[in-house]
Amino acid sequence: MQPSRAPNPTAIGDRLQPESASKAHWLAFLLVLITGVAVRLQSLASKPFWFDEAFSVEVARIDWRNFLRLLWWREANMSLYYVLLRAWLHFGQSPFFIRSLSVAISAASIPAIYWLGSMLYNRRVGLSAAALLALNVYDIRYAQEARSYALLVWLGTLSSGFLVAWLRKPSGRHWRGYVVASILAVYAHFYALLLLAAHWLALRWAGWPRHDPAPPREAGELRRAWVAIGVAVLPLLIFVAKTGAGPIRWIERPGLRDLFQVSAYITNGFPAIYFLACLATVFPRRKELLARVGNWETWRVQFLLLWLLFPVVLTLLLSFARPVFLPRYMIFCLPALLILTGAGLASVPPKWLGAVLVGGTLILSARMIPYGYSHDFDTERDGAGAATNFVLDHTQPGDAIVFHIPSTRVPYEFFRSLRAGENTASAKFTARLGPEILFPRHGAGLDYQDFTGKPSAEFLRATVPGHSRVWVMLMNNGTAEKPDPTTMMLTGVLPTILPKVERWGFPRVEVRLYARE
Repeated sequence: MQPSRAPNPTAIGDRLQPESASKAHWLAFLLVLITGVAVRLQSLASKPFWFDEAFSVEVARIDWRNFLRLLWWREANMSLYYVLLRAWLHFGQSPFFIRSLSVAISAASIPAIYWLGSMLYNRRVGLSAAALLALNVYDIRYAQEARSYALLVWLGTLSSGFLVAWLRKPSGRHWRGYVVASILAVYAHFYALLLLAAHWLALRWAGWPRHDPAPPREAGELRRAWVAIGVAVLPLLIFVAKTGAGPIRWIERPGLRDLFQVSAYITNGFPAIYFLACLATVFPRRKELLARVGNWETWRVQFLLLWLLFPVVLTLLLSFARPVFLPRYMIFCLPALLILTGAGLASVPPKWLGAVLVGGTLILSARMIPYGYSHDFDTERDGAGAATNFVLDHTQPGDAIVFHIPSTRVPYEFFRSLRAGENTASAKFTARLGPEILFPRHGAGLDYQDFTGKPSAEFLRATVPGHSRVWVMLMNNGTAEKPDPTTMMLTGVLPTILPKVERWGFPRVEVRLYARE
């Protein structure tokens, strides 16, 4: 017998409440949204910009010709964020304003997770998940950074939301929403492909969320959606095939300590609470989780577990061959954790006790937010800004500068532009600020070629003798005991031309000044 086109509501389980939610419910949601925005704006500019953020801004600032070439040859990942930031910078370029783009996007994730949680369970779970996201320190930390991670969370949540909405009620609007949100998520970050793989597994392995787990005729429409997504992201796939693992070769192999730290970060320092809440959601369906049961109550748990665990487990396994696991790359899994947690807390009877547990978890979460403002967990912020300001404060007429690796020039250019003033009408003043750039340099401003390459001994011997003082900025150049080859070359060649050497250290950055006697 041909299955009906629209899913059977009884097979889907908890439907959205047909009656309008109470005013108190919507006031609570509004309070959650306002609180989420407020805690993301608080202390937004208190931390200094670091390399990754400066890189985002400088990529977005270069002219269109160099921008498109740079995306194709080096920086196709996060390309959607660079395009959005490019438009955002027309309205302001202060550090606070630059980061506020991520705040706005992160705030949009709060209603998105509410929508998804409400569809999977009910409005009570949706509100709990939204509140947990609003006060999640890990999400706040990346909502305050000029990178693509907030965008990845939002688009990943929308992609999952449109998929669930389409399964509940197949329509062209939901189909198009799923396709568009999924494509944009991949262009926000390549790792979003892992989310789409989890979607595929949830339907191919766990089965369709109906009493009859056999794929209905809508399966053809979903296959067409995945084909459309594949065609649209083909340029990014070609880029990945072309560049290989080079752009992420700096990732280190994770250990057990790293995993424990990540679990503490994403649970606001209380992993036991989140684990028990998730267990309360999973345990009633424990006997059905590995089977193709097809009923909605089991499928939604399978869906959330695959979303949460599959990307993490796969990247950890791949990391035995080549490290590809990085906690912030997995941030798109956070909504699944929070919905599972919200469902578990809300399921505790009676309802008032569940509400108390949700409230207690939120209070504990709120207490951790000041820690997030004052600590750089999950990554080590570099001292590129302090190093740049030191060079600019001590440079003299006729000085020149060489950057150990081309990308080190990127944060230098950003912090130099702050010194020049964000309202400077012409780049000429910025170019005159500081020593003359010897390497990398292919034009008056940043060129797409300035992001790759390395200085050679022959180049230094040809250009350095024309200057009595040459600055060198080194970054990510190995250790003092085992420097990289470029550092060893600079250390060996430059003293033969300019024998006097002075050194200054900053977090993950070293500044040297070579001068004549």
